[in-house]
Amino acid sequence: MAGPTLMAEPGEALTVETGAPATREWPAAGSAYWALLVIVLATFITFFDAVTFGMLAERIKHDFGLTDSQLGFLAGPASIVCYLFVGIPLARLADIYPRKYVLAGGAAAVGLVISLGGLAQTFTQFVGSRVFLAAGGSAHAPSSYSLLADAFPPKKLTRAFALLQFGFIGGTVLGPLIGGKLVVMSATWAPTVIGPLTIRGWQWILIVMGLPAVLIGLLFLTVKEPSRMAPAVDAPKVPADAGFGRRVLTFMGLDALKAINAKPRVYYPLFGALALSAVEVFGLQFWRVPFMVRTFGWDEAQIGAALSVTVLIGSLSGLLLGSVMVEWLAKRHKDANVRAAAICACGVMVSTIAAILMPTPWASLILFGISGMFGMAGAVPQNAAVQRVAPNEMRGQVTAFYLFMFTFFGAMGSFVVGRVQDVVVGDPTQLWKALLITAGTLLPLATFLMIRAIRPYREEVERLEAEGR
Repeated sequence: MAGPTLMAEPGEALTVETGAPATREWPAAGSAYWALLVIVLATFITFFDAVTFGMLAERIKHDFGLTDSQLGFLAGPASIVCYLFVGIPLARLADIYPRKYVLAGGAAAVGLVISLGGLAQTFTQFVGSRVFLAAGGSAHAPSSYSLLADAFPPKKLTRAFALLQFGFIGGTVLGPLIGGKLVVMSATWAPTVIGPLTIRGWQWILIVMGLPAVLIGLLFLTVKEPSRMAPAVDAPKVPADAGFGRRVLTFMGLDALKAINAKPRVYYPLFGALALSAVEVFGLQFWRVPFMVRTFGWDEAQIGAALSVTVLIGSLSGLLLGSVMVEWLAKRHKDANVRAAAICACGVMVSTIAAILMPTPWASLILFGISGMFGMAGAVPQNAAVQRVAPNEMRGQVTAFYLFMFTFFGAMGSFVVGRVQDVVVGDPTQLWKALLITAGTLLPLATFLMIRAIRPYREEVERLEAEGR
């Protein structure tokens, strides 16, 4: 990760990690940073919703009479049912249409669906709201990453991604702090009856929480769309005489898949490491509150206040650690991004497993904070690495497939932990065992794959630099 930096002047020679020269007119600093700010706000809403929804877990389970498996399904797989059918095509829109319009529509849709989720009367309706929530937000990251990659020179891009993490930090810090207090407060609210609808106290949190996302959708309309980087001379193109079916397949990601499969040693380890770590990270993020409730007897307000402190410290420390690590490694290695991500993956593995085994709540939360620090430090260089090697003309869809691994397997995380808890562990009070089983299995495998990705990534960067790209 890295801190703020000034933009390159138009026409400045740019370098990529270690310095392949090229010349390009870059957007003015003001427009680039305004775009980044709006994206940060939209990212904040996404993570604030996810964390607050996790704070509601025990209330939802009680009011809808759910098992842990059903609760895990609601928080996870329900949110990615239609990602492949919606997220990849929307990412294609980001490759061929102004990205600010794709982002504006997605943000507005997210806000509307969050609010509608507060009106759900049955478990099935609640599942439906989470399905459409994921559909509305599925284009956010591919469109955002693509826009930022054309707004900031490559040598500044890692720092732009570092600043983007403030959306994540804000959502994950304020989510527990505000969400925890709201959950406890709403427990005293009597249900509201409006015609055929019975709205529970905690559902009003969701109804109100969707409104800011609609406003952010309008802010995206004020963003100046940057010009796109020209595609490589040898970039694959859809034949001019291609039929309707071929064009549909392109829209669904066929050419992006071909680009990924053409370089399996570069992409597959990165994709695999992301998928395995996402199962554990998302599963832990959702089950962390029930874990603290069942293991240590804390309520949501106590947990939220403590989490806000540990997450804030861990996230800010991660930004500093990532900044120092990546810049130090970049002076010595062309594979600095992936090398840094591999080091941080080791830190996440050790601290997460240790956190689950701690005998006191504060010791556990502090180690979870350290795990978050390493996760934050590794996230930015990992994302920047994919943007560095993805073909310009299909960066949105390649990113969408990459993030699909994060979204799909991450969404499965809460369900996987829930199933391990119900089927393997059995005792609801022993939730820590289910978390330990998943962390002890998945995180070592993710770390191994990230280490395997270092050499192929370095070779691909060297090839691109030799071509002046």
